[in-house]
Amino acid sequence: MTVEEYQIAQLYSVAEASKQETGGGEGIVVVHNEPFDVAANKWPPKTPLLGNRGTGQYTYKIYKLQNKVPKFIRMLAPSGSLEMTETAWNAYPYCRTVVENPGYMKDNFFIKIESMHVQDAGTQENVHQLPPNLLQKREVVYIDIANDKLYSNSDYKREFDPKLFKSSKTGRGPLTNRPWWENFDGPVMCAYKLVTCEFKWFGLQGRIESFIHTVSCELLLCAA
Repeated sequence: MTVEEYQIAQLYSVAEASKQETGGGEGIVVVHNEPFDVAANKWPPKTPLLGNRGTGQYTYKIYKLQNKVPKFIRMLAPSGSLEMTETAWNAYPYCRTVVENPGYMKDNFFIKIESMHVQDAGTQENVHQLPPNLLQKREVVYIDIANDKLYSNSDYKREFDPKLFKSSKTGRGPLTNRPWWENFDGPVMCAYKLVTCEFKWFGLQGRIESFIHTVSCELLLCAA
């Protein structure tokens, strides 16, 4: 699909995912959903967005997770530990989302996801313009939306399977003959995701950051 078509699909998928994960709205509070303007100092990010983008849509959400965990965890969990915040700047085709736990972990934890949507087949080496020191540490994970195995069978929906689906409106699909992106007779785009995480807790840092890495791949595959 085109980058412009994906923008519409993204809005739909985000709304559907939020509805499924929060029980139709339970546990999620949308505090802000309005335009941002860096030049006017209206909801600017802490650090500049890619390409110094200055306008777009800003959202700030609070996720209350108390009802998503067993009762004994709620009883044992420290105050503020079961409440996450999500701050996002959507300057499509670039987006930045930051997840934090200010009530408990404060500055010791964050997950930052930066997305750049480009009309190509994933051939760019450094679309996020990382400096040499970070580029050396970066790990690249390719996600094939048609052939990669889902982590849970409950995530599979036959009617949405790219290997089986054919659009009645555009005639595109199904995605077969791996690597399908090299043989596909139609527009191909790639969502380049840069995931950065930090978890400062002595004895747990490495394991938690590894877990976040695995879960991020799972969530991005499902979202795709």
